[in-house]
Amino acid sequence: MSEFEEKLSRTLVRAFGGDTRLVKAERLSGGASQETYRLEIADGGGVERTLAMRRAPGGMKVEPTPGHPGLDVEALLMRSAREVGVPEPEVFHVLDDTDDLGDGFLMEWLDGIALGARVVRSPDLEEIRPKLAYLCGEALARIHSIDLATTGLDQKLDVISPGAYLEQTWERYRMFDTPQPMIDFTGRWLQEHLPDGFAPALVHNDFRNGNIMFSAEGIVAVLDWEVAHIGDPMRDLGWICTNSWRFGRTDLPVGGFGHYADLFAGYESVSGETVDPERVKFWEVFGSFWWAVGCLGMAEHYRTGPDKTVERPAIGRRSSECQVDCVNLLIPGEVSLVEAAASSASDMPRVDELLVSVRDFLHGDVMAQTAGRTNFLARVAGNSLDIVLRDLAVGAEARQLEHDRLQALLGSGSLDELRWKLVHGLRDGGIALDMPGLQAHLRSSVVNQVAIDQPKYSGLATALAAH
Repeated sequence: MSEFEEKLSRTLVRAFGGDTRLVKAERLSGGASQETYRLEIADGGGVERTLAMRRAPGGMKVEPTPGHPGLDVEALLMRSAREVGVPEPEVFHVLDDTDDLGDGFLMEWLDGIALGARVVRSPDLEEIRPKLAYLCGEALARIHSIDLATTGLDQKLDVISPGAYLEQTWERYRMFDTPQPMIDFTGRWLQEHLPDGFAPALVHNDFRNGNIMFSAEGIVAVLDWEVAHIGDPMRDLGWICTNSWRFGRTDLPVGGFGHYADLFAGYESVSGETVDPERVKFWEVFGSFWWAVGCLGMAEHYRTGPDKTVERPAIGRRSSECQVDCVNLLIPGEVSLVEAAASSASDMPRVDELLVSVRDFLHGDVMAQTAGRTNFLARVAGNSLDIVLRDLAVGAEARQLEHDRLQALLGSGSLDELRWKLVHGLRDGGIALDMPGLQAHLRSSVVNQVAIDQPKYSGLATALAAH
């Protein structure tokens, strides 16, 4: 038995009694935020059951940081939610110094479907799926009803107003030193539409398809409480409606499985409060704004951090997906795509042929002979080459048209200079959001960029259909 298993065995005895023994401990996944284990244990009579353990990476003791209150607080959040009727696993034991296993907790093992793409397509959920939005509304109302003072959560969670959350996100983007005019346009819109007079409540802050476990009976558990805070509860309703978490089902805005009206009705049935759709829209727009900045953060990590995986710059390019969602929410309208011209290069082989050969090798031979993360990264690498191929085909023309439009709007200058001029004008209020020609320019620039970065993204089809 390893040292880890010996420590875990002693912890199980303290948590469940002297006859409890560890049968098996299986590490399921690990990442920057936590480790997850599936534990098989048995009592003195040989009756086995399954537990789950969430633990800080490497069994460390981690000091809370702004926005990340810690695993002990996550356990408290789950217990508090369970007490008000939110489907949650029972938390049996929170690790302490005596356990010598780092930060974490032991909880009930639950089975269900949590992968977002499966939630919107699995035949197992076919009958219950139309009811899920209503059930999510009920669960959110119960979360928002948790008494912060009685539970002690008011002493453990950050308080973030809508204005502070917007500025925090916008400032993070400004530190990247990249001109992304649609992000600044959206930031200005959010600034001008900040909600007034909200009643602070517990905000899960990552309540979305992919963080909720479902079964044929309904919600099994609300997962991933690690970024909860105290703020505007409508943040949660807007986030589950953000297009990034619909997994292609744009016709079903709530997680790709339901409608706004059902989400709101479920919420109102428990809370007794009427949902303001415009306030939810603010947070839906904010969700795409926030994730657009988050994707750029991945590219920044690639440039400056030690973890230079092929995945990070690929995620960075997904910022345009979120930006086109902002276009669809704020400035929909007619738009057209730049078409690729036939190649006139006589090189043998051409640059695009070299790239295609490498892409096909990654998607073919490499993926066929690998598994796990290497297999996944081979797919990502091949997809990145597809982005380069599309950029070679239409990128230069798209950028030239963008430059022409910016010169018509702002005068002379290079493309980069004019992008910065537009960004600074949006930030300081010198350029009005309804400036003639601005919205059409942004719409065309963003739509053509996402067509390069991810032509299969649902938001692109929505933008092209908005006539």
